[in-house]
Amino acid sequence: MTMQPQSGFSLVPGHLPPSEKLRAKWGWFMGMGIAAVAAGLIALAITEFATIASVLTIGIFVVLVGVTEIVLGFRARGWGRAIYWELSGLLYVVAGMFAWAEPAEASLVITLLLGAGLLATGVVRAAMGFRLHGSRLRGPLILSGIVTAVLGLIIVTGWPGNSLFVIGLLLGIELVFSGVNWIFFGLRLRSHT
Repeated sequence: MTMQPQSGFSLVPGHLPPSEKLRAKWGWFMGMGIAAVAAGLIALAITEFATIASVLTIGIFVVLVGVTEIVLGFRARGWGRAIYWELSGLLYVVAGMFAWAEPAEASLVITLLLGAGLLATGVVRAAMGFRLHGSRLRGPLILSGIVTAVLGLIIVTGWPGNSLFVIGLLLGIELVFSGVNWIFFGLRLRSHT
């Protein structure tokens, strides 16, 4: 009979606990981080291209969702409201095809929706923070709400002139920060091997 530790991990060689398996792969996390930083810097250097590429990618996924909703609608024909899925799916397909046919114009719509969404989210988040009297989360929530609302306001007030670079700029920033995060995670894992 083999004794196993209470954690449930096997003592058999090659069957390392998850944290040990992660430590052994620290280089992969570093590589992913470096690739993400490089992609982010490229996106920041050519924000218009990154915006168009993002819009085209969004178009693909919107069409896929639309087709899926249409198929589900047809498969649920016995249900009285299946037509709504089909119509919704058709609208998704049309929107996705519009993004593919006219990516620059689609970036106008997406940028405005993004800015408005950030503005609304920031206002709601800050309002929630102001209602949290005596909570440690109050300050960070208010700050987060204000920053998000200001970002949304900047995007909305710069619209439509900023539509061809906002999405690419935000994508580039996200990739750089995400990559740096993965690099530090890999370094942290490496220092514990």
